[in-house]
Amino acid sequence: MTDNKAYYTTLALDLARKAGAEAARVTLNETLLELSGVLNGRIDKMTHALDRSLQLALFVDGRFGTFSTNFLDESALEQFVYQSVAMVRMLEQDPCRSLPPLERTVRKALSGKELGLWDESWQQWTPQRLRTLILEAALWERKEALEQGFRLIAEEGELSVNVSDSVVVDSNGLYARHMETNFELGFEVTVEDAQGQHYEDYWWDASQTREGLTPALKTCAEKALQRARAQMAPREIPGGKRTMVVDAECASRLVTPLLNALGGYSIQQQNSFLLDKIGQQLFPKELTLMDLPCTPGATGAKLFDSEGVAAKDFPIIDQGVPTRYFVNTYIARKTGLPASIEAATRPVLRPFGGCRTRDDLLRKMGSGIFVTGFNGGNSNTSTGDFSFGIEGFAFESGKLTHPVREMLISGNLISLWASLAATADDARLCMSKLIPTLAFLNVDFSA
Repeated sequence: MTDNKAYYTTLALDLARKAGAEAARVTLNETLLELSGVLNGRIDKMTHALDRSLQLALFVDGRFGTFSTNFLDESALEQFVYQSVAMVRMLEQDPCRSLPPLERTVRKALSGKELGLWDESWQQWTPQRLRTLILEAALWERKEALEQGFRLIAEEGELSVNVSDSVVVDSNGLYARHMETNFELGFEVTVEDAQGQHYEDYWWDASQTREGLTPALKTCAEKALQRARAQMAPREIPGGKRTMVVDAECASRLVTPLLNALGGYSIQQQNSFLLDKIGQQLFPKELTLMDLPCTPGATGAKLFDSEGVAAKDFPIIDQGVPTRYFVNTYIARKTGLPASIEAATRPVLRPFGGCRTRDDLLRKMGSGIFVTGFNGGNSNTSTGDFSFGIEGFAFESGKLTHPVREMLISGNLISLWASLAATADDARLCMSKLIPTLAFLNVDFSA
């Protein structure tokens, strides 16, 4: 990892000014990945990857362009900057392009470690150590003892540590740094039943700290196996309107279209089903979706966006009411909308309904379909109409009864979220969107 980041970013800014740019922003990113993969009890993959890139945003004579390079020696960087400025001069003018004013940018991200997302012990997970740990975590050597009513056909797993360090500076005086480590483990398992049918599923976990991932080394592969076994002997059930409970593992799939619809580019293009919906009571008053980017030690936390604008905790949807759009500096100047952060950083849906676990929520809802995964489908960004393939389980009297596959849910996203009845309090802390298990009423299912 490069120690003299300040030198290269300052040099790039100085070169941009000398080449004739009125303003510039420089972002230097470095990532290091160490990964070990296992397939059926044997090491299948070993990866060591160091990536470094410098992105340059240039504002020249009322024109704008972005460029990137991974060559950081002085002569190569000088040539890169001067050629980039020359290319921007050939573009059409765009008077709405500018840097964010300094007062909107972050002031407290100087070391990069302010959020406590950096684990110095990452270097202890050497390739040799990763190899040993992934082999110990795998099930394959114990497959004969595990196989009862099924055969373990395939097991694939990966264990990795990812180190990232980024610095953003601009000609207005911004300096911001973000550093984090991420330890991740995942397994995918395929089983075969007595009729020769195959079923597969996965499980994964992640943590910013080495110790935070340690417990998953003993449980991750077995969890993937349990999920695969649970899919055996699916049954068809008729379509119709049913209660739908969506597992925390995949519930963010239903939140992402809402966030996209609140994005400034969608609003500027008038391609959003939430256009002109700010301040309206669209959803139940119990629904509050927060953006909490400044939470120390939390996955997905970050103090600034790609422009260097300071992130803040705020409600995205407050008691059922959308509060604002995500508008960067450019879209704010094009539309006249107030500038904010460019996108949600760490969305967190507040639980309601008094249920702590998934099982509590299933008991509360009685009967319906418990969705554990989405497999295809799409949604219309302009209207909010959607059709998603799902898989999961039927449940009766609060208990899972049998797997279901190859079913569709369809409807409109505003109507769907308006039917949100309750949630659990079980959001997975390893995910960047903290969405618990959700329960919706009267969802249209078709076989």
